[in-house]
Amino acid sequence: MKGVFTCFALYFISILSAYSQSNYELRGSISTSGGEPLIGASIQVAGTSFGAVTDIEGSYSLVFDKPGEHQLKLSFIGFIPVNEKININKPVFTRNFQLEEETSSLQEVEIVGRKEEGYKNTSTFIGSKTQTNIKDLPQSVSYVTKELILDQGLMRVGETVKNFSGVSQFTFYDDITIRGFRINGGSNTQLVNGMRSTSGFWKQPLINYLERVEVLKGPSSALFGNASPGGVVNRVTKKPLDINRNSMSFSVGSFNNFRGLADFTGPANKSKTLLYRLNLGYEDAQNFRDLQFDKNIVVAPSLSFIASEKTRVNLDLVFNNSSSRLDRGQSTFENDLYSTPTSRSLNTANDYLKEQTYTITTSLNHQINKDISFNASYMKTGYNEDLTEHRSSNSYALDGDGNTIGTMVGRQVFIRKRTRFVDNLSAYFNIQKTTGKLTHKLVLGYDYAQETLPAGGSQLTANGYKNAPNTGSISRFNPANKGAYLLDKNGNPVPNVSHFDLENPINSQTMQDMSKYFYAQRSFDPTLYHLNGFYAQDQITLGKLEAMIGIRYEVYTDFENYKKENEEKVKQNVLLPRLGLVFKANENMNFYGTYVEGYNPQTASTISNPNAGGPFDPLISSMVEFGMKSDWFNKRLELTTGIYKIDQKNTLYQVPGENDLLEQIGKETAKGVEFDVTGRILMNWSIMASYAYNVAEITESPNEEDLGRQKPNAPKHQGNLWTKYEFDQGALTGLGVGFGANFVTERNLSLSEAQTIPGYNVMNAALFYTTGNVRLQLNVNNLADKTYWVGGYDYLRLFPGAPRNILGTITFSF
Repeated sequence: MKGVFTCFALYFISILSAYSQSNYELRGSISTSGGEPLIGASIQVAGTSFGAVTDIEGSYSLVFDKPGEHQLKLSFIGFIPVNEKININKPVFTRNFQLEEETSSLQEVEIVGRKEEGYKNTSTFIGSKTQTNIKDLPQSVSYVTKELILDQGLMRVGETVKNFSGVSQFTFYDDITIRGFRINGGSNTQLVNGMRSTSGFWKQPLINYLERVEVLKGPSSALFGNASPGGVVNRVTKKPLDINRNSMSFSVGSFNNFRGLADFTGPANKSKTLLYRLNLGYEDAQNFRDLQFDKNIVVAPSLSFIASEKTRVNLDLVFNNSSSRLDRGQSTFENDLYSTPTSRSLNTANDYLKEQTYTITTSLNHQINKDISFNASYMKTGYNEDLTEHRSSNSYALDGDGNTIGTMVGRQVFIRKRTRFVDNLSAYFNIQKTTGKLTHKLVLGYDYAQETLPAGGSQLTANGYKNAPNTGSISRFNPANKGAYLLDKNGNPVPNVSHFDLENPINSQTMQDMSKYFYAQRSFDPTLYHLNGFYAQDQITLGKLEAMIGIRYEVYTDFENYKKENEEKVKQNVLLPRLGLVFKANENMNFYGTYVEGYNPQTASTISNPNAGGPFDPLISSMVEFGMKSDWFNKRLELTTGIYKIDQKNTLYQVPGENDLLEQIGKETAKGVEFDVTGRILMNWSIMASYAYNVAEITESPNEEDLGRQKPNAPKHQGNLWTKYEFDQGALTGLGVGFGANFVTERNLSLSEAQTIPGYNVMNAALFYTTGNVRLQLNVNNLADKTYWVGGYDYLRLFPGAPRNILGTITFSF
């Protein structure tokens, strides 16, 4: 027994001895160069996963199992990383570190991948053509990062806009309003990496290849040429990184939704002079709307070649192939909003929409010397549409006396094919210079953009009512001339395309014999426009003041009657100023004010009506905005608030008594207040919230009933909240929960009728669990299963939001 006791004693002594030898602790703090503690800064042993993050006081602690030398790596977003070798030779070793804030590089196009991880994004290129801290930009910018997109389970740009103040959906196409002014994918002012692009108006592609989505609010013509006065949307693609990051995710959910995504990036050679990134996406999903589906394939490779420390070349390609049906919206019984289910669609099984879109971009960034860099980019976009659809004729069916039948919707058929190309070239110099007490960041540049609709675009249209001999159709029914129409046994006109019966939809949704329709042919005449823009901009810093002064001269050329004998060049010239001022009150808070102007041409081909009259002056807009931007909690949380007023004049209205003739006598005004919060309250507690109050009205119009009326699909009040908390201690480590809500108030559907859709409040939730390299995620959207509409034109074309739905995702990182 004594021998056994001796063995146990020796065993425990050896354990205690081993434990005492493992007590080698490195402790200390990490702060800014000014002594402010950095909360959540990372300290890691190089080449291992062993490390820690600083607490709320900026303190850290690392415990090693033996003494010796260790290579440490310290990092924090927005600060220069530090590598330092530490020799730990005593039980408690104290070392404090200070990190220096990182300065922006001279880039024009964003060709360096973003390493930040979280909802907050520090800098942008969209507002100044050079890398600028968002806090220092004298204009409002809203954005969502790929991390928020992932957490909310979003896959369309239209789904992201609920997170932006002052931005809302107009329809569920690629179609939104910004501060009450509408823009869409076919408007040619959508941006990709700050370059003008185009897409189909209808379906929105997957966005798994995007680093973030940004909105620069207010007229931006001084930077990008003709654009909406509300703002522009910029899609920033993911760029290659010099570190390996790979992930694959698979999602299944409601409405037979399946999605597979992949993201691979890293160096392609040992010297890290060639970097790559490849994003892949596949989607096969049904919809809560009858007969709707989406099949999408996205291939998005990107390469960065670092020729030297001064020269970098980037190549990006995004290809999207989409097969779906075009959903023209929900129709209700006449003037009865809740009379049909939100799932009701007017399509038939014959219908299809096939779209192909590509963008290919080449970018060059060359540092000529320490003060001057040259930047050049070229992007080409191609879009192809192949459409066959049954849709409403934007009216109810008529009986033999010309009265509407409120339960039957008139239908028409479109068979359409067309192609569109956009070319965009940008080249400019970024110059940094100091003159006395003034620091300058000067941009001198040139832009060229061109959009072409080639010959061959055409459409077959079947609509109206059959004529009496049943040899053709008449577009409108006139009961005073009943004998000209084919009538049924009840004396009602026979439609060319059968009406949609809202009370018995199944028969209307089955395959139709389209050979029995009478078609009219319409061609889309070839079109060509191009613009040449020359601009100069200077960001001048004097102490706590920073001024932005810019001017752009643009020549817009539209080829009227393109490729016809009477082809004519129509030119419009415009000079656009931009003025902004930032006052840096302290380290955390900046105040800003800005004045900008914008324009949009109104040539005959632009308004798609050669009989409209004119020539017309362009739409002219201007904006005044004042606000405050601030960073809190060691720059983890960003708070922005602003007030603005936007005016636009020269809006076209129809001349009374004329079918086509227009006159430019309209004026619109939008004014409001916005508030945004983005980032982290604690390192494991993220938040994004916004609120906007916007009055967007017609202030001059020939129709008195328009005056003072809120513009379509522009809510006066809207807001959102999304927050995520991740447990990082105890038994719940690895678990995360998310909750969000967004609301909008009542909206008008059109200016000509007093139809409205009600406001709504929708709540969403998410659950996350991360273990090792695997993340499990469950999103539940529309928790209360609310019936609501995101937008619409009238009660024949409503765009409902989805009912309660679930999406489960598993992500592998390696």
